[in-house]
Amino acid sequence: MPWKTLPVSFLEIKQIEVLKGPASVIYGFNAFDGVINIITKDPRDMKGTTLQAGAGEYGTVRTAAIHGGKAGDVGYRLSIGHDQQQQWRDRNALAFRADRFNGQMNYLFNSGGMVRVEGGVIDANRADFSSGDFLRLNSPYTLSYTRVAYERDDFFVRASWSQNNVSNSNETVPALAPFVVSGDKNGNPFNIPFLTNSYDLVSQYSHAIGSTHRVTLGANYRHNTLSGTAVSGLSQENRFGVYLQDEWRLLQTLTLTAGIRMDTHSEIDPTYSPRVALIYAPHPNHTFRLSGSVAYKPPTLVETNADLRTTTTIFGFSTTNVGQGSHTLKPERITSYEAEYQGWFLDHRARVRLTVFDNHIADIIEAVGLSPTFGTWMNVPGVADIHGAEAGLEFLPASWLKGYVNYSYQSISQSVTGAARRGGPRSTVNGGLRANWDNGLNADAAVHYVGGASYPIRTEIYSTFSTIGLIPSSAIPSERVDSYTLLNLRGGYRFWNQRAEVAISAYNSLNDRHREHPLGDTIGSRVMGWFTLTL
Repeated sequence: MPWKTLPVSFLEIKQIEVLKGPASVIYGFNAFDGVINIITKDPRDMKGTTLQAGAGEYGTVRTAAIHGGKAGDVGYRLSIGHDQQQQWRDRNALAFRADRFNGQMNYLFNSGGMVRVEGGVIDANRADFSSGDFLRLNSPYTLSYTRVAYERDDFFVRASWSQNNVSNSNETVPALAPFVVSGDKNGNPFNIPFLTNSYDLVSQYSHAIGSTHRVTLGANYRHNTLSGTAVSGLSQENRFGVYLQDEWRLLQTLTLTAGIRMDTHSEIDPTYSPRVALIYAPHPNHTFRLSGSVAYKPPTLVETNADLRTTTTIFGFSTTNVGQGSHTLKPERITSYEAEYQGWFLDHRARVRLTVFDNHIADIIEAVGLSPTFGTWMNVPGVADIHGAEAGLEFLPASWLKGYVNYSYQSISQSVTGAARRGGPRSTVNGGLRANWDNGLNADAAVHYVGGASYPIRTEIYSTFSTIGLIPSSAIPSERVDSYTLLNLRGGYRFWNQRAEVAISAYNSLNDRHREHPLGDTIGSRVMGWFTLTL
């Protein structure tokens, strides 16, 4: 998920929770291989007005203005912002520019419940990125959303609506631009409209039964629509799910969590997603966990309803390939097993995490060319198995200093072929230190090492033109991406009773020029200056 597309600024984010592995029992189809939960700050935690501006290389601008407060039992927060930056490959060309607005209001009841209403919009008139095959997309969009919720400790009900209005232009990569045009069902490659709407209703209730059981049950309904000139009419789907989970304390040191979810979907048969976890805590500072789960990912509205045209011209003769969605797809399925240890040491000044995992993915959905003139989406034969391990350490050596280091390893074995293959680095290493001194100075340093990796791309279209001499063999992209190391630095100084800060940040300060995808831009370093003021 591109962080720039969030309708809130970083200043409004309280914390980010990452749940790795399938979590469909509670979260449904959207949690096929993990959940990123972004929690924003309560309006009462942002009293007053906060202004932030950052500017730097590649025409980068980041601005935000936030005002929050409370009136009796009502808390409120309003924010606006503007972001923009130039392309890595061309400093004179715009890559992204967007304006955003977000508002939230909540009301606290004396009983402890809360009603929350929020909404926002982000309007981007330029959004440049690579599709991963042979196209570069400029996809200006307007993303709008609103949410209403009632929440208390043991119960919540939430309703939301979101809309994404996109105008997409397909720009063929330079090597193939004279020969290939990809567009909507009319063959038009420019300003292709896509309009998506999503309506969601979810409710959950938890109840303790004695001292050994805590039962959670819930249900959700979602209605999605997609329209535009690159899909067949108004495409829509309905999703409904119910789930039940029980946390059973077998012993003082042993807890079994078991749950199951049933989902119905207008395009596929009902699915059942179980999850079981056994947690052993022989000491308050040491926990062992074993878990297993199954999750499903249904086909998207694009995969079921796309209607595309790609025209190839060779020596004056043109052939048009029709790409259409399929209504016979099965959901992708993942089966996951995980073992984890977490331990606290040195009076909770150090935390160690060790994890091993195994993921088995089947029924992978991929676009397939069945003939020179027709393609569709299919569940391709074969499976992908991803095995790995992670180790991490977080430490607090002093009240003014904290740090972390972690390592992850994964091995991918698979029988799927072509673009359906899974790709990624075998090893990654991260480490960082953050210091805050009483005199107002603060500093951050973070190192990220990503090992070399291969990412599947459709090189056959390049090979076809190279074989007949229309493009050089050097124009065929390699699936391989070299390893790279990022050193990100930031230093700041707070003054005026901690209400103002000036800072400078350096992304990729060693200027390790690299690509993170075979068709991505070459990324270098970027230095920015920041000013933040709270009134």
